[in-house]
Amino acid sequence: MVPALTGLTTIAKSIGLDLQGSIASFDGVYDSKANRKAIFNRGLVPNIPENRRGRKKTKRGRKMLFDADIFQERFCTIERVFAWEDKFRRLLLRFERISSLHYALKTLAYTMINLRNFCRG
Repeated sequence: MVPALTGLTTIAKSIGLDLQGSIASFDGVYDSKANRKAIFNRGLVPNIPENRRGRKKTKRGRKMLFDADIFQERFCTIERVFAWEDKFRRLLLRFERISSLHYALKTLAYTMINLRNFCRG
């Protein structure tokens, strides 16, 4: 996850976007001290649900920050995008062996999704 955060902050700086205080919402899979610290050190606020990892009792210590409403909105948005992407059969099963061609088809699919939504209104 650290390389992805580094890439995100690099891109944000290059286009002049300030991410200080922004909320970074991830799945419970990324719930670890190292990931939370990496997010926090980049000036972001981590919003990750606690991963109980088979624990029967709650974890001792200070409660981690987590806003369920923000997480639910993020989850619904991402699942909606995946459902829209699944309408394109060629992307559903990856037939392309060349990665650049596959990502070009994904870009075309997302362009068609955006056009459909923008032209509707």
